[in-house]
Amino acid sequence: MWLFLGLAALTRINNALSYKTRLGFDAVENLQYIQMLMQSWALPAPDAAWATSHPPLFYYFFAALGRGLAALGQPEFLLEAIPLLGGAASLATAWLAATLVRRMHPGQELRALMALVVVLFLPVQIYLSAMVNEEVMAALLASAALWLAVVPTASGPPHERSLSRAGIVGLLAGLALLTKLSGVLVLAGIGCAWLIEGWRARTLAYATRRVLVLVAVAMCVGSWFYFRNYFLYGYFYPQDLDLHAIMFEMPPGGRGLLDYLWLPLATWTDPQLLNTDLLGSVWGSTYATLFFDGHRHFLPHSVAVSRMGTCLLLLGVLPVAAFALGLCGGLRRSCTHGSSSELPMLWLVALSLAGYVIFTFNNPWFVTLKAGYLLSLSLPFAWYASDPLARWVSQPGARRWIVVVWLATLGLAVTFTFTNGLIFDKLDGPGLPWQATVGVP
Repeated sequence: MWLFLGLAALTRINNALSYKTRLGFDAVENLQYIQMLMQSWALPAPDAAWATSHPPLFYYFFAALGRGLAALGQPEFLLEAIPLLGGAASLATAWLAATLVRRMHPGQELRALMALVVVLFLPVQIYLSAMVNEEVMAALLASAALWLAVVPTASGPPHERSLSRAGIVGLLAGLALLTKLSGVLVLAGIGCAWLIEGWRARTLAYATRRVLVLVAVAMCVGSWFYFRNYFLYGYFYPQDLDLHAIMFEMPPGGRGLLDYLWLPLATWTDPQLLNTDLLGSVWGSTYATLFFDGHRHFLPHSVAVSRMGTCLLLLGVLPVAAFALGLCGGLRRSCTHGSSSELPMLWLVALSLAGYVIFTFNNPWFVTLKAGYLLSLSLPFAWYASDPLARWVSQPGARRWIVVVWLATLGLAVTFTFTNGLIFDKLDGPGLPWQATVGVP
């Protein structure tokens, strides 16, 4: 476990110190927001700059850090501190995944190791942690809230323990909401699960009190930004601002039902999101950004990189299949048992996927298809994928060695590919040249 943590940490440290900041998703615009807050603590209008419509916790945090570094005479260190802390947040999420298994199933060390590995070496976790964006911070806060909602406590009066724990979960969920709007899905998922558990156990009144504490704390912490927008600008969350009009020119410009049902071969053969087939496939494009950099913000746009993408996306089929199998098992257990500690994770998966479908349908551009938007599912992904993987590895026979070699190959391929400068070095511009596709049938 420590060996894998050390290897993953070295990759993230290398990326933090060598990856060019301007190449990340909206990195220049996000830095502009941070710099605005370094000059004035006053929250700017949503249309003051490209990123000022985002919830402010991530930006306030690094603006405060930037002011501290400036006071020490080292303001340039901020560009290294952001990805270093992003890498630390990514490692912490993986640690939460491993400890979740160890607390829920003591003694299943192999499964805990699998849960750790599938997060540590998930490409989207690695490349996003090197960029100036709020995704990794939001994922950590959401994962911490989910961890506390799922893992039982071992001491203290049950009533006080449960209500105080609900308050802490609400605090973390509120901070996630203040970092990214998707934090509301964590809050809703946990609340729905607790109510269902209370109904099944015939303790609905007590479950309702827990949920009220959860929601009250989360709203006090995380909702003020959205209500401020509503009272000052007439909307809770800005959508389709004139400032973002350039996105309206991006392909494909529209989506239909088939886009959510079609998984083209190009997902593996040409994993870049401007491929004609991938433009018409939501899940194909999303998968190409989960186990690869389909947007080419971290990796260069070259034939060699595409071939490596084919390799990674073929190898990634195993953990994704294990997740799907484990998720089916979780659904079955939830339906057959009177109470299930997995309910918060199941609800979070359902709400996150539904929210992603709604978001991508209303924002039909290739840049909105990002596995990073589903990063709050890191714990459920690790939990459900680790169960079949651990069983396959623990059983004697040829299957054990096939799975071990498969996962080892995937881990090495991810490490070599996403350790900046080791094999590939990003020298071209950020992202794909989408302007060249405009007007092309």
